[in-house]
Amino acid sequence: MPKESIVPRPPKKSEYVLRHATRQSEKGWRDLVATIRNPMSETWDFLTRTPLQTTATNYPLEGSLAVITRGGRTFQRWQHKPTLKGSARVWFYVDGGTVYLEQVHTAHPNETKQ
Repeated sequence: MPKESIVPRPPKKSEYVLRHATRQSEKGWRDLVATIRNPMSETWDFLTRTPLQTTATNYPLEGSLAVITRGGRTFQRWQHKPTLKGSARVWFYVDGGTVYLEQVHTAHPNETKQ
């Protein structure tokens, strides 16, 4: 009998693809999955389906953090909060059908503290 393997979830044609834009986002994502697995699963679902929907936990950043330039192109930077009351944050931008995770913070980033 072959070794058991995980069956990856096939994305729907209308869904976005998630990609890490930085090494920091890879590490931060792993750390958050290890500590808040269910909210991160819900984050993955949200970001693959409706990343540009403004909600209480998902919205564009403002001021000097509002845009990011990658490869000579400028994108709107968004922030997603995996939990309403938690301090973790996922910063991302969207290019076509791809959501790029730019920064994944396990605690509230100093740049957005008021």
